Amino acid sequence: MIDYKKIFKTKSSREAVLNALRFVPDSIMLPIQYRIKLGRKLNLKNPARFTEKLQWYKMHYRNPLMHQCADKYLVREYVKGKGLERILVPLIAKYDTFDEIKWEDLPGRFVLKTTHGGGGLNVVVCSDKSRLSMEETREKLSFKPYPVRTNTLGREWAYYGLQPGIVAEELLTNRENPAAGINDYKFFCYNGHVRYVVVDVDRYIGHKRNFYDRDWNDLHILSDCPAIDRMIDRPENLDEMLAVAEKLAGDFPYVRVDLYDVDGKVYFGELTFYPWSGYVQYMPDEADYRFGEGFELRMFE
Repeated sequence: MIDYKKIFKTKSSREAVLNALRFVPDSIMLPIQYRIKLGRKLNLKNPARFTEKLQWYKMHYRNPLMHQCADKYLVREYVKGKGLERILVPLIAKYDTFDEIKWEDLPGRFVLKTTHGGGGLNVVVCSDKSRLSMEETREKLSFKPYPVRTNTLGREWAYYGLQPGIVAEELLTNRENPAAGINDYKFFCYNGHVRYVVVDVDRYIGHKRNFYDRDWNDLHILSDCPAIDRMIDRPENLDEMLAVAEKLAGDFPYVRVDLYDVDGKVYFGELTFYPWSGYVQYMPDEADYRFGEGFELRMFE
């Protein structure tokens, strides 16, 4: 496995290289990236691993609805259309550019994020507006529209051609240990059915992650994030979150539905079609095959 980040040390340099390779078709580029990131050959003819199927998904699944759901602003209408407006994080404002932001109108605490960013990128969590660095915030929220043919972060078709913008939302916090960030529940949904739940905790003080099945049995799987070092109780509203996730996932062969549980209330996070861009080494390795089960590709070949 090659640690390409040691070769191209900045995000801008990595993007420049990938942009220069935009002419290379996905059928060639994705196997190269997969080999670099995971150190093994990508099987696209008969994919069995979850990480392999996600690369196949990038290349072949073309549901226009994915564009709406990948957009952090337009997805709100999708959620409303499912009758779930109640789970949306309150919206403060939407801006087309950074220079449109009316700082005087923002509350003391808020979240800013670009509408076309994925993987947690281009997000600013502000817990005290008086201490916010404008220079760092501008850099974090700078954007260019993704080219129609390629997404420099992994050839992720759902993001192609999205119109960039910035949304401001209320900052959600739990009463207990607000500095740690809220728990993030990520539901792996296959044909509208939840099979697995990924839980991320302590995002701002030492990010950790566990994998469970839908009955809240710990699967003891590791990824590129340390395991949680304490017992995480089954959420009291897990059944509600499962129902919400399945309602939002029904239009797609696979999607990860991210939800938050804030003091017993469920909030919507995002819909993700290519978790971690399909470049995660699971331990044990068998988990990669396990997550691939139920991810049916033949329905849209």
